[in-house]
Amino acid sequence: MTTMTQTSARFREFKMPDVGEGLTEAEILKWFVQPGDTVTDGQVVCEVETAKAAVELPIPFDGVVHELRFSEGTTVDVGQVIITVDVAPGSEDEAPAPAPAQEPVEAAAPAPAPAAEEPKGRTPVLVGYGVAESSTKRRPRKGAVAPEAAAVAAAVQAELNGHGSPAPVVADAPVGRPLAKPPVRKLAKDLGIDLATVVPTGKDGIITREDVHAAAAPAEAVTAAPEVAEPVAVAFPETPATVGSARETRIPVKGVRKAIAQAMVGSAFTAPHVTEFVTVDVTRTMKLVAELKEDKEMAGVRVNPLLIIAKALLVAIKRNPEVNAAWDEANQEIVQKHYVNLGIAAATPRGLIVPNIKDAHDKTLPQLAAALGELVATARDGKTSPAAMAGGTVTITNVGVFGVDTGTPILNPGESAILAVGAIKLQAWVHKGKVKPRQVTTLALSFDHRLVDGELGSKVLADVAAILEQPKRLITWA
Repeated sequence: MTTMTQTSARFREFKMPDVGEGLTEAEILKWFVQPGDTVTDGQVVCEVETAKAAVELPIPFDGVVHELRFSEGTTVDVGQVIITVDVAPGSEDEAPAPAPAQEPVEAAAPAPAPAAEEPKGRTPVLVGYGVAESSTKRRPRKGAVAPEAAAVAAAVQAELNGHGSPAPVVADAPVGRPLAKPPVRKLAKDLGIDLATVVPTGKDGIITREDVHAAAAPAEAVTAAPEVAEPVAVAFPETPATVGSARETRIPVKGVRKAIAQAMVGSAFTAPHVTEFVTVDVTRTMKLVAELKEDKEMAGVRVNPLLIIAKALLVAIKRNPEVNAAWDEANQEIVQKHYVNLGIAAATPRGLIVPNIKDAHDKTLPQLAAALGELVATARDGKTSPAAMAGGTVTITNVGVFGVDTGTPILNPGESAILAVGAIKLQAWVHKGKVKPRQVTTLALSFDHRLVDGELGSKVLADVAAILEQPKRLITWA
C-alpha cells in the first residue's frame, strides 16, 4: 500500500461511517477499487462487516483512488480515514501547501477547497458529519463544511438507518451542484437524467427518487430501471480460525459473534428474566397448515407451523397489549408499543440474527406468510440489513427445527418477551378421555419481569397455547 506523506486540497478523505445503530467499528471485508482506479459519486468502493451485517459503502465524490489506508480483514474504528481520493488528477505540477483534507459531503462546491479540521463533538456518519452537540454559534471559517452540507449528510444517514428521522433544516442551496443523496445521484446517472434539470420536491430542496423518475417519465427514452436501494448485507464466509496447536483452536471474537455476546450479557444482567412453559396438543394446527397449503388464497407463499404460531402470538398480544412494551431506564418509564415488530431468530453462517417484520400486527395471514418467507430467504442469503434488525418488540425463536423440546430463551435487548417453540412430535396424549397419538409441542415464554408480571405472562402464554390447540379461535379472537 502507498503511504501518503502529505494531504493537500486536491486530496479528499473518506472515513469509516456509522452505518447505523450507533456502531463503533467495522471490519473491511473486501476492496472493490485499488490505487489508480477512477471512482464516481455513489460508486461502491468496499464492503465492511459490522456487528450486525455486511454493508457496501458508496463514496460520495469523484476522483482517482490515491491510497487505501487499511487492508482487507482489518477492523477499523468509526471516523478513521479508510481511503483517500485525488479529486484533481493531472495537476502534479502544482505545489499546494499541506493542509487538512476536506471531509466528503454531498453538497460540496464544484471546486475543491482547503478543509477545516474535523468538527469536535460530531460523530462521523456515512457522508460528512452529524449535527454538532453544542448549539454555540461560531463564525464560519474559510473552507469549513457548510451547514447545508452537514444537513444533507444527516439526511443521508437518517435514510440509511431506516428510521425516517427528519433531516435538519437546510439553508438556501449554494449555486452549483444540486442537492441529492448518493443513491439518488446513482439512479439519475443510470437513467441518463441531468440533476440540474430536475425540479426538487424534497424537504429543503433535496432531490428525491420520485423527482428523478418524474423527470425521466416524459422523455420515454429509457425503460423503467430498478431504483438503487440502500446498502444491503452480502454474505461472506466466516473468518478462518487461527489454529494455535493440535490440541486447541483460537477464534477471534468479532463481528456478529461479538455483538451477540455483548447483547446477551447485557440482557441477562439488566432485565430480570422469568420463563414459563406449557405443553400443548397442536394436532388441529397441523391439520390447518395442511389445508392452507391447498388454499388458493395462500398460493405462492410458504405455509408452515411457524406461520400459525406467529399469528397466534400476535392475537395474544392484541388481547394482552401491556406485554408489548419496553423499559426506559434513563427516564424510568414503561413505554407501551401500539405496534408489533415481530422478530424471528434466524441461524445463519455469520451467527444468530433477529430481523423483524415491521407492523406485523396489521398483516393478514397471506401477508404475514409472505413477510416470513422473505425474511427467512434474506437471512439465508446473508442480505439482512441493519435496519431490518432494529426496532423489534417481541421475538419468536424456533428451536424445534433442531429437534429440541424447548429452552429458556434470553430476551433480545430492548424487547419485553420472547417465545421459544419446541419440536412438534407425535406423542401419547389424552384426547376426549382416551390415550391417542397426537402432535404435541412445548412452548416457553421468557419475559422482562420489570414490565410483565406473572399473571400477564401466563395469560399471553395460555392464549397462544389455546389458539394452537383450537385454531378456530383465530377467527373469534382476532
